[in-house]
Amino acid sequence: MRELTADGNAAAPPQALLERLKDYGQEYTFALWDELSAEERDLLVKDIESLDLSRVDRIIRCSLRSQGLPTAAIEPVPESSVSTVEERTLEERERWWKMGLKAISEGKLAVVLLSGGQGTRLGSSDPKGCFNIGLPSGKSLFQLQAERILCVQRLAAQSTNEGSGGFVPIHWYIMTSPFTDDVTRKFFESHKYFGLEADQITFFQQGTIPCISKDGRFIMETPYKVAKAPDGNGGVYSALKSSRLLEDMATRGVKYLDCYGVDNALVRVADPTFLGYFIDKGVASAAKVVRKAYPQEKVGVFVRRGKGGPLSVVEYSELDPTLASAINQETGRLRYCWSNVCLHMFTLDFLNQVANGLEKDSIYHLAEKKIASTHGYTMGLKLEQFIFDAFPYAPSTALYEVLREEEFAPVKNANGSNFDTPDSAKLLVLRLHTRWVVAAGGFLTHSVPLYATGVEISPLCSYSGENLEAICRGRTFHAPCEISF
Repeated sequence: MRELTADGNAAAPPQALLERLKDYGQEYTFALWDELSAEERDLLVKDIESLDLSRVDRIIRCSLRSQGLPTAAIEPVPESSVSTVEERTLEERERWWKMGLKAISEGKLAVVLLSGGQGTRLGSSDPKGCFNIGLPSGKSLFQLQAERILCVQRLAAQSTNEGSGGFVPIHWYIMTSPFTDDVTRKFFESHKYFGLEADQITFFQQGTIPCISKDGRFIMETPYKVAKAPDGNGGVYSALKSSRLLEDMATRGVKYLDCYGVDNALVRVADPTFLGYFIDKGVASAAKVVRKAYPQEKVGVFVRRGKGGPLSVVEYSELDPTLASAINQETGRLRYCWSNVCLHMFTLDFLNQVANGLEKDSIYHLAEKKIASTHGYTMGLKLEQFIFDAFPYAPSTALYEVLREEEFAPVKNANGSNFDTPDSAKLLVLRLHTRWVVAAGGFLTHSVPLYATGVEISPLCSYSGENLEAICRGRTFHAPCEISF
């Protein structure tokens, strides 16, 4: 029932709010006001009042204005500025491993998980981290990552002769979105936090931002609700700031942040070697990179913006096909070959700088998408920031090459797709762990071709293939199976 005034006329929209909307060219959000019930009008007013209209307007104007503007010419990242797998010595790796474990044992590392996305492309409405990729253990991505944290805590404690229970917990900050927060929290509660202490995990939500038409007007999801979408994984910076978690980290004595995306079945969470390398280099930010597999692979690549400019990431859709295919004549490899796979390390000091700097710039990436609206679905723009937007701010950034078969098993598309499926990720895990078993003196039997199966080693047994001789030497395992305590 429509709300009427005492003289029988339809109640008008709140004048002050309408004037504010007019200031930003968004007054048409009240276009269907007369058709709304009193309850729907109340919902619409509360929805508009929840928006920081001046901030949203600034973001929309800056982002639309930046589209199509020329950007600084890009140059390849020199191979000499990347720590490549072949150039690292065993002595260096062992030294970095020990440095990383020492910092972890002193409570200087925290972990930030980017987990705001739903598993829509996987055919699931649950958060991606809840997904079971089909390993023999049936473990979810969340559980695999939690158990890697438990393993690193134990290794760090053992490295300081405090393995009998004197370890310092690694605090895990998990960024959700309004669409995944409640389910994620309940999933962790129902699984007793996968062996971690409940108080060493902090959940926080990334923000949302209105979806817009190409001329910058809000798209209405319903006559009384503005269509909104998460603000991208780069929303982690403003979310950490608004949640006051940067102060929380400082209070805990945290100096370094390991930051990664949830949808990687082989992610080495809180990697001591990477942390030790990061500390040794004395940089503000670092990223693990893998060599691009082929020119058209859908991954962003690191570049330099301008002559000797800062390191930055160019998305695959933004890289000219000619440049994407260009070959380095000296190495025979792609000139733009260092792929960004969302495995990052930052100092807390740098995160504080970024949390303020990115917000001031107010430039978001625009992605054209189908958006639910009062007209069913309409093509519009979602505004996002990406975590790699921070790299140009860094006074120094280090790139650290890893092998994709050891650390990069993306889980993005449903089984049956051509790449990055649960099945492909599962096989990468099983094959890697099979190599670990053989290297530790174990043997395998199998009833299907070994290339299609393998063994799974619980993260509680080994973090990266270490300490397996006592479990595996001389033993025979029938694939597929899980090796655990």
